[in-house]
Amino acid sequence: MIDQEKIKEATKLFLEGIGEDINREGLKETPDRVARMCEELFAGFDMNEREILSKRFKVEGKEAVIEKDIPFYSVCEHHLLPFFGKIHIAYIPKGEVVGISKLARTVEVYARRPQIQERLTNEIADAIERELDPEGVMVYIEAEHMCMTMRGVKKPGSKTVTTAVRGAYEQESLRNGFYNIIK
Repeated sequence: MIDQEKIKEATKLFLEGIGEDINREGLKETPDRVARMCEELFAGFDMNEREILSKRFKVEGKEAVIEKDIPFYSVCEHHLLPFFGKIHIAYIPKGEVVGISKLARTVEVYARRPQIQERLTNEIADAIERELDPEGVMVYIEAEHMCMTMRGVKKPGSKTVTTAVRGAYEQESLRNGFYNIIK
């Protein structure tokens, strides 16, 4: 999906646009490095949440499964600057669960694309709801955005919080229980 040659050419044009000499020793290999970086940062386009969440295990009961403090890094689609933080996911299974690493892998599917935090939160919740059909899903993201901390308003340390609530987690008691666990 990533077109390495276009990224290399765009990087050269960008460097020239900010007044740099693209033949300067420190910049000669920069277009190649940026193209390789893009392969990694935007790898979510080549990942499939259905495949990731397809391996399931039978369980009895309907106790919540909570994976907390999942670190993530993404790129703001508005400024192409990073945002990063932690994601907490809860779901109440209906007889099936996925391996715990699968939730973190699902985060990667969506975080490794140009994003906004609000959509990222909902895409993760929707994927879990669609693929696992649980009683309920809740996703909580707390992130710092470089577009707010290193440019613009310049407020380092400020955090943005977003949540997505589906099904049983619409009940205040379940949401509050989730919040108590992740704090």
